Amino acid sequence: MTEHHQIVIVGAGFGGIGLAIKLREAGFTDLLIVERADRLGGTWQANTYPGCACDVPSQLYSYSFAANPDWSHTYARQPEILAYLDRVAAAGDVTRHMRFGTEVLAACWSAAESHWRIETSRGAVTADYLISATGVFADAKYPDLPGLAEFAGTAFHSLHWDHDHDLTGERVAVIGTGASAVQFIPEIAPQVARLTVFQRSAPWIVPRLDRATSGLERLLLRRIPLAQRAVRGSWYTAVESFGLVGFVDNRFRHPYELLGRLQLRRQITDPELRRKVTPDYMIGCKRAIFSDAYLPALNRPDVDVVTDGIARVRPHSIVTRAGAEIEVDTIIYGTGFEQIPAAFERYIGRDGRSIADLYRTQPQSYLGTTVAGFPNFFATLGPFGAAGNQSAIYMIESQIAYIVDALQVLRSRGARRVELRPQVQEAFVTEMRERSASTVWLTGGCSSYYTTDSGGNAGLYPHWSFEYRSRTKKFDVESYEVSK
Repeated sequence: MTEHHQIVIVGAGFGGIGLAIKLREAGFTDLLIVERADRLGGTWQANTYPGCACDVPSQLYSYSFAANPDWSHTYARQPEILAYLDRVAAAGDVTRHMRFGTEVLAACWSAAESHWRIETSRGAVTADYLISATGVFADAKYPDLPGLAEFAGTAFHSLHWDHDHDLTGERVAVIGTGASAVQFIPEIAPQVARLTVFQRSAPWIVPRLDRATSGLERLLLRRIPLAQRAVRGSWYTAVESFGLVGFVDNRFRHPYELLGRLQLRRQITDPELRRKVTPDYMIGCKRAIFSDAYLPALNRPDVDVVTDGIARVRPHSIVTRAGAEIEVDTIIYGTGFEQIPAAFERYIGRDGRSIADLYRTQPQSYLGTTVAGFPNFFATLGPFGAAGNQSAIYMIESQIAYIVDALQVLRSRGARRVELRPQVQEAFVTEMRERSASTVWLTGGCSSYYTTDSGGNAGLYPHWSFEYRSRTKKFDVESYEVSK
């Protein structure tokens, strides 16, 4: 017989671990977490590039129910975040529910049996409820460049860093200047012989002010929980304030842009280079990046910034649109992630369409947690469930609370099936579209993963995160069709 579980969770990152802990606390113990990687951690086990660290303050980028007073820096490094997740999963006794090296190949709703049939790389399972916790930064995005397949050197994406390849003394090209590239470029610049950074558009860089935390500071946070809550609250307020630029009024951008321009003037001495790396769009239109090391790395005499665009790749070089040929030994892609995760292609609802099919029409969900046409299905960080002005963990915790409450309500009613009413989703998506129309994401003069190909909101919640938490505090059962 096919293995069956009450709840199957896809993904063992922050979303999956937090869900499992809170579900167990609510009395749900028949859980299976399937994870394609060989360990837990989500994006923090996948990204291991040099300099990988959180760009949200550590005190905020952690569960509120598992406070960590011992972060070594204001912005935690990847190994420390991964160790934190290991500890939280062990303390919550949820590691035993995890099945590693197990990738979901297809998940289809069976109307006849009122459950999900899930085909994995290690066999089939069925589930009463399916929860996607795969996150939005799961699959590497590669550039589409003529001749790329002909390159004879080494090439890899930052998500799949080749630690066996020694960059010492090499001529290295970095394609892309997103958040990951901004972190690893300062790390590799002193190591290579020549570094060429191919920039399509300059990112806004604002001061990070990272520092090591002192032993006394950690002791106080450990001994005085109220102090830790106060620190977390102050960081929450600071990060939340970016909503003033994002969706309140773009005139609030000027103080933030001033910070970025002062950083540029202080750290870039060459006027021509400063011109190249000065953004030509409003801050907040795409993700602003906190860094104190990136601009000084570009200022090095052995680092070049190329803005002409790439015409083609040859076996040992890259040719720009201006006709310059730059010899390279290694290409590193810092080109970000696919906007539609591969997992979304594999979730098939009752009408035979995948979530990716719906997303390509327009990003749609309800609160980023449920989707019309997908019975007994929940998600974390679905469309309009992520914020451009707050820690993803805050949003994930709000979604966890909503999902757990939903399952408790269904259990109390003896229900076997729940599905979002289409009109509820339509009203929500309309609200999101209308609220997004004047946001800096759509009017700031740039394109990014914040926007769809047609120029719409790709899935950010265009309101305050505390308002979102209020909306997800309790499961609004009247928005759903529930049956036994």
